[in-house]
Amino acid sequence: MIFETERPGAGRADAIVRAYLTEVASRWYGRVAMSAEVDRAMLDEPFDDLQGDSGLFVVAVDEGAAIACAGVRFAGVVGEVTKVFTLPERRGRGVGSALLRHVEEVCRARGITSLRLDTRAELAEACALYERLGFVRVAPFNDDPYSDRWYAKPLSRPRRSRGAHRRP
Repeated sequence: MIFETERPGAGRADAIVRAYLTEVASRWYGRVAMSAEVDRAMLDEPFDDLQGDSGLFVVAVDEGAAIACAGVRFAGVVGEVTKVFTLPERRGRGVGSALLRHVEEVCRARGITSLRLDTRAELAEACALYERLGFVRVAPFNDDPYSDRWYAKPLSRPRRSRGAHRRP
């Protein structure tokens, strides 16, 4: 498994986000989401800004296929995590944890000092993942009608390699 920065709109990026939105919409409706509902969710939750100076979109790739994704929007020294998803058949193997740790390292290198995200309690697997990785619940920081949980995590500065020498 490798992590690759993917351009929103690219085939793998759109395919994994479509899988993510299909699952989220299906849980919301309590049934399998119809294609038109997922199409609408794709329009309602754009992610084309997750590139360049405004953000990042990363996919976990195994044998050429995207199996997980995570995005982050940059707002000064804060990164807002979004679109965190692992294919159901790949869950429980540490993919999501490894992917979020990778995103954290990229954010640290960019000078991001904290991450935040919003989600729903219904997405219990996601909430458990965030809490395992050190995210703590905070007061709402947006008015997203689909969110009922907000999390934040401070990021420490990048570590120096053991071989690095300090200048006097």
